[in-house]
Amino acid sequence: MCGISGIFDYQQSRPIDEGLLRRMNDTVSHRGPDDFGLHTEPGVGLGHRRLSIIDLEGGKQPIFNADGSVAITFNGEIYNYQVLREELKQMGYAFITNSDTEVIVHAWEAWGEQCVERLNGMFGFVIWDRNRQCVFAARDRIGIKPFFYAYTPDQHFIFGSELKVLLEYPGLPRRILPSAVEDYFTFGYVPEPHTILENVYKLPPGYTLLVERGKPPAQPKQYWDVSFDAHSPIMTQADIEHEIIERLQESVRLRMIADVPLGAFLSGGVDSSAIVGLMSKISDAPVQTCSISFGDPAFNEAVYADQVAKHLGTNHHVEQVDPEDFDLIDHLSYLYDEPYADSSAMPTYRVCELARKHVKVALSGDGGDENFAGYRRYRWHMYEEKIRSRLPQGIRGPLFGGLGKLYPKMDWAPQVLRAKSTFEALGRDSLAAYLHSVSIFPTGLRQKLFSSGFKRELADYRSI
Repeated sequence: MCGISGIFDYQQSRPIDEGLLRRMNDTVSHRGPDDFGLHTEPGVGLGHRRLSIIDLEGGKQPIFNADGSVAITFNGEIYNYQVLREELKQMGYAFITNSDTEVIVHAWEAWGEQCVERLNGMFGFVIWDRNRQCVFAARDRIGIKPFFYAYTPDQHFIFGSELKVLLEYPGLPRRILPSAVEDYFTFGYVPEPHTILENVYKLPPGYTLLVERGKPPAQPKQYWDVSFDAHSPIMTQADIEHEIIERLQESVRLRMIADVPLGAFLSGGVDSSAIVGLMSKISDAPVQTCSISFGDPAFNEAVYADQVAKHLGTNHHVEQVDPEDFDLIDHLSYLYDEPYADSSAMPTYRVCELARKHVKVALSGDGGDENFAGYRRYRWHMYEEKIRSRLPQGIRGPLFGGLGKLYPKMDWAPQVLRAKSTFEALGRDSLAAYLHSVSIFPTGLRQKLFSSGFKRELADYRSI
C-alpha cells in the first residue's frame, strides 16, 4: 500500500503551505516507508508516501505527463497496466517509466473521466490537470483502497488515504456526526459515504469525483455497480464451475505481478487455501505463507493451515498470538482513526506484521464469504424468507414477535434450541430481519444505550 494526500484550492490559486502538506503526508508514512514525494504550485499540492512494488527505481510519485501539465498521486495497483500501456503507446503516448502509475496519467489524457472504466485493479488516486484547472479523484470498484476527503470552510478540497491526513488541516471542523454513532453501534463501523465526523467523507467504492476550479463543491459520481441481472444464455452448473476456476486463476496470476517478494495469508479455510493452491500452480518456487495461531485449541485454526501448507509444499511461517494482547488496542485506534469494532483487527495486524518479515506483498482470501455466500447468516436468511413468503406480516408479527419476547436467550444450549433470534427475525420484514442478524447492538439495546439528548440529535435517523 501507499499513502496519498493533497490540497486543492477550488476557488482561487492561492499559494499552498508546503509545510502543512508535508505534515499531512507524514501522517501516513507507515503506509509508504520506501520513499516520499511532494509537488506544489499555485492552488494545488500533492503528497505521496511510497511502498515500492512495481518499477522500484522509476515509479517515484507524483508522476507527470510529457509537458508536466498532468500529475497524479496514486495508491494501489493496476493489474492490466501492461495491456493498457501497449494500447496507449499505439495511440502515440510515450512512457518514461515502467510503472503502472504512469499508465493512469496517459489514460486520463486519452479517455478523461472514463479512464477508470478501463482500469482492472485496486486504487485510490487524484489527478491534477492544469489545463482543465481541475482535480479528478477515483476509488476502485470494491473499495479495497481507502479515500477520505472534505471541503473546508476556507474553500479547499483536501484528501488523504486516512482520516488523520485531513485532521492535520487547521480549521477543519471536528464535530461528531450523530448518525455515524448510530451506524457504528449497529454495524461495528461507519459505512460510506460518511465518517465519524460531520462534513468529512469517504469516497464510496465505484465512484469518482471531479472538482473544478471556480465551481461549487462537486458530488461523487458512480461509474460501476454490481449487476444482478440473470446471465443470458443460461449457463450449466458445470460451465459456471469451470468459469469460476478460470477467473480465480487469472485474478491470482495478475496479482502475482510484482518486483518484490510475494506471499499469502493462510488460515486453512476454503478461501485462503484456494488462493494459495492457485499460487502454487503458477509459481516456480514454493509460496511463502503466513498464519497466526492461538493457544486455545477451540479457536486455533493453525493445524488446518499447516495441513494445507504441507500438502502444497509452501514455506510456512507461524506465530502464536496472545489473546491478552491488549497493548495493540491503542495502536489500532491510531491506525483506524474512527470507531471500528471488528475483533479480527488484532490477529489481522499480527499476521501482517509476521508477513512483513518475509514478503512485501501478501494475497488473502478476504471477500470469499461475501462473494460466495459463505456465512451461515445467508443460508438462515433464505430459510426465514420461505416462511415469510407463506405467512403474511399480520400473522407473523404477533406470533413470532411474541415468541421472541417470551423465549429465553439460551446461549449455553445446543444450536437447535437457541431459537430466540430466529423467532425475533421471523416477526420482522426481510430488511429488518437481515439488519438484526448483522447488528452488533440490536435496535432495542441501542435505544437503551443512548441518552435522551443524543436521541434528540439523531431525530428520526435509524441505521435501517
